Amino acid sequence: MSKTIFITGTSTGFGKLTAITLAAAGHSVIAGMRNTATKNAAVAKELGKLPNIEVVDIDITSDVSVREAFQQVLTKYGKIDVLVNNAAVSGFGLLEGYSIDQVRNMFEVNFYGVLRTYQAVLPSMRAEKNGLIINITTGASGHTLPFMVPYIASKLAVESITEGVQDELAAFGIENVSIQPGVYPTEMTNGSKAGLSADKPDIVAAYGEEATQQFNALGAALFGKMAQFDMNPQTIADGILALVDMKKGTRPLRFPLDAIAQGTDKEFIESRAAIKAKWLAAYSN
Repeated sequence: MSKTIFITGTSTGFGKLTAITLAAAGHSVIAGMRNTATKNAAVAKELGKLPNIEVVDIDITSDVSVREAFQQVLTKYGKIDVLVNNAAVSGFGLLEGYSIDQVRNMFEVNFYGVLRTYQAVLPSMRAEKNGLIINITTGASGHTLPFMVPYIASKLAVESITEGVQDELAAFGIENVSIQPGVYPTEMTNGSKAGLSADKPDIVAAYGEEATQQFNALGAALFGKMAQFDMNPQTIADGILALVDMKKGTRPLRFPLDAIAQGTDKEFIESRAAIKAKWLAAYSN
């Protein structure tokens, strides 16, 4: 059955592929992106020409923009069955090398942007007593790496939203799933899309050559694995389609899609869930 699906961050990468994939499967796709009349005018026109896709301008860092975009869609379509929170910005560098403002900018997109979309869509989903929200996070959902601390912290915060709100929304029939994608060759990783990286060069310089070598080694390892396992971004779009098509009540809370992890991500998620169950049991007795 065709669903009305709102996707954020559709100008590039996972978002664009997902919009095309879901529309081709017969779903009504609202492709959200900012700057549809300027920087992203070409891609907005490209997607807008495809069957089942409507492009909507949205800046997830703006309360007003998010509210107006969702109201526009709800007025036209009556409901939103699925929300895919894909829009995000990456960033690399030493934690101390980040200014507080730069970290705040990271969270404004990756965390508060997600929170804004939840607040915009939940009233209608609660009224329908139905809905699915899919959040794109990172890695195995519960650990971090050096030189990526603010970015991963913002994504782990989204994991907290997904896990906690799942119980809060259960009575309204609204499901939440997070996808852990690992490393894929998209604009976010190949450098063509600007990220929010460490912005205090004096601090970075103080760490010396050893830190630079460690950073370069980490990057080389990640990109090497990406090539070795032939990571295809279409995997994420197909995974989102699979979640959309799953029967209600059968969707997992976490949905790792990372061949590089070779199953360790699933093992981590399952172990974490088992430990949490023990913790809850201890507190409930």
